[in-house]
Amino acid sequence: MITLKTFEFNPFQENTYVLSDETGECIIIDAGCYTENEFRKLFSYISSNKLNPVRLVNTHGHVDHIMGVKGVSERYGLKPEIHMLDLYLVENAPEHAKMFGFEIPALPAFNNYLEEGINIRFGKSELEVLFVPGHTAGSVAFFAAIDKFVITGDVLFKGSIGRTDLPGGDYDKLMSSIFQKLLVLDNSVLVFPGHGPSTTIGLEKINNPFLVG
Repeated sequence: MITLKTFEFNPFQENTYVLSDETGECIIIDAGCYTENEFRKLFSYISSNKLNPVRLVNTHGHVDHIMGVKGVSERYGLKPEIHMLDLYLVENAPEHAKMFGFEIPALPAFNNYLEEGINIRFGKSELEVLFVPGHTAGSVAFFAAIDKFVITGDVLFKGSIGRTDLPGGDYDKLMSSIFQKLLVLDNSVLVFPGHGPSTTIGLEKINNPFLVG
């Protein structure tokens, strides 16, 4: 059984997730920690629970979701992973950060690529990678079929959807991703987004104003 821990990091209030199971192995999703205190919170949780980080993965490449990648990568000796279509966002992240008044260091190479059909395994657990472009060209979601939850990045939120006015955004692709990859999941599946509170697939089908009507 997967244990999911949520952290809210950086001024964008981005959700970073640590997933672990009974083996003690864990993965870190969207390391958005920015301040020393935020890094300390993440590292303390991993240490106090005696977890062994084995993967560092990203739903997409926007700067608020990758601010902590360098520090986390160096701490645990992990190679960060992302869909290759979002590599250009990673490469330009320091410049994008300056546009919002932030300073982040150049990021380590993302040489391991996430693709639909190649699942993420840690301990005794497995996540299915879903290709859900639209918010960015290379957005992915992570679906835990047995534990019945999906981590959607900035594609689907409680009562909202991802914006499409940033580089790589495409409204038609976003809506297609949501309807063809996410809303086909069981209504009881929990949704853990890149910002804000969790929800369920069923609730979004009937309450999300962007998806109803």
